[in-house]
Amino acid sequence: MAQAVATANGQPTGISQEQLLALIGRLDALERRNDELEQQILDLKAQGAASDQAIRDQVAATTVSIANGRPTIASGDGAFTASLRGIVQLDAAHYDQRSAGPPGSDFRRGSVGDAAEADRARDLADGTNFRRVRFGIEGKAFSDWNYNLLFDFGGSGVEEAGKITNAYIEYAGLKPLRFRVGAFAPTTGLEDATSNTASLFPERAAVAELVRGFAGGDGRTGAAVLANGERWSFGANVTGNTIGVSSFDEQLGAVIRATYVPYKTLDSLIQVGVNANLVINPAATGADIPPGGAATPVRLRERPELRVDGARLVDTGSIDADGLTALGVEAAYQWKNFSLQGEHFWIDVERRTGALADPEFAGWYVQGAWTITGQPRRYNAANGGFDSPRVENPFKLGSGSWGVWELAARYSDLDLNFNAGAPDTAPTASAVRGGEQKIITVGLNWYPNNNVRFLADYQRVEVDRLSPGGTAFGAGALTPPAGAQIGQDLNIWSFRTQYAF
Repeated sequence: MAQAVATANGQPTGISQEQLLALIGRLDALERRNDELEQQILDLKAQGAASDQAIRDQVAATTVSIANGRPTIASGDGAFTASLRGIVQLDAAHYDQRSAGPPGSDFRRGSVGDAAEADRARDLADGTNFRRVRFGIEGKAFSDWNYNLLFDFGGSGVEEAGKITNAYIEYAGLKPLRFRVGAFAPTTGLEDATSNTASLFPERAAVAELVRGFAGGDGRTGAAVLANGERWSFGANVTGNTIGVSSFDEQLGAVIRATYVPYKTLDSLIQVGVNANLVINPAATGADIPPGGAATPVRLRERPELRVDGARLVDTGSIDADGLTALGVEAAYQWKNFSLQGEHFWIDVERRTGALADPEFAGWYVQGAWTITGQPRRYNAANGGFDSPRVENPFKLGSGSWGVWELAARYSDLDLNFNAGAPDTAPTASAVRGGEQKIITVGLNWYPNNNVRFLADYQRVEVDRLSPGGTAFGAGALTPPAGAQIGQDLNIWSFRTQYAF
């Protein structure tokens, strides 16, 4: 039998030696566990300190810059960026045209079926217009995701409430491909490849702007696959309606463009390209109920390459169509501070009824620029187009530097006639008397710095257009007799003030 363990005063405790040893063992285990817990606490504190330091390092490495006036925030590793964007363009214009007479004798007209434009074409409104007032943010996230959100408050002739210009995301992690979805403006041609803040003139050539509106344009919903290299670019877009434009069935369109630079040196290059802009299914006006189904109209009309007055001087009116195809070729040449470019488009409309001939239209332009101060326009391989010259020495009074000065000229021809017939005759059933618009433009551009720009332009506009008769512009005197000349010749003087970042 085990003996009782004596205490310090010699009295028995009633605890056996085995029990005491077991108790001591448990105390040792608790002490070891306590040491382990203390070490875990120390490790967690160390990890927290390291994490806090990493956060502090990341915050310290985050950069805020205002390069060329554009505020940008970027993470230390460059995986995240956010840049604010802004564009303000104020246009002023004087329309120099023959004084207006009564509609019964003054036959100049604007858009078909628009009484206001029928009246205004005889006296286009001088004045000012904020063409673009855009604000937004763009950047990237997690290195491979690009985003862009841009709103516009300007307008064509009248400023508008805010509308979405861009709202898209893009995955760029599979070089050289990029995949984009949302609302954006697909690049429809060479003129469209130049940013509206860097264009030679206040507006694109009329035919380029017209084609841009078929399946492209600002705020067009769609999805795209884009790619480019040092000497080439490619884009394939499937598009729907423009944001804010409602229809019973949404339009289905496509925009495809490819460019290549076969010749390039340090101070010169040649670019060629092709493009296709398709309206596969025009937007429907109602339910597609047999036998005839709803009308699916397309309409071709354009302004005289300025937007202070919104009147369109050439207009086909609505054409009930199954689809539309616009094919284009483009070419550009640059040598030092001289550049030249042009495009030609062929436009075919497929009517819904085989009883009428399918109309065909065309348009082209050629334009050139010479930088007086010697700086070349910059080639953008990603877009397959040109940007404005870089201002290395901004204007500052008394410094002797005057920024960049540029001369530009353009000739454009947009023909929206199909079997128009002779003057003073009624049109045939298949005829389209949309009119032919020819414009000569010369301009002087001044870039005081990389944010500010001024454009002064003169346009000679000649419109040859025959009245379709009937009630095309409204009843009575609003519609001139069939075959009457409803076009006009006029001069336009314009000036643009621009700030962009």
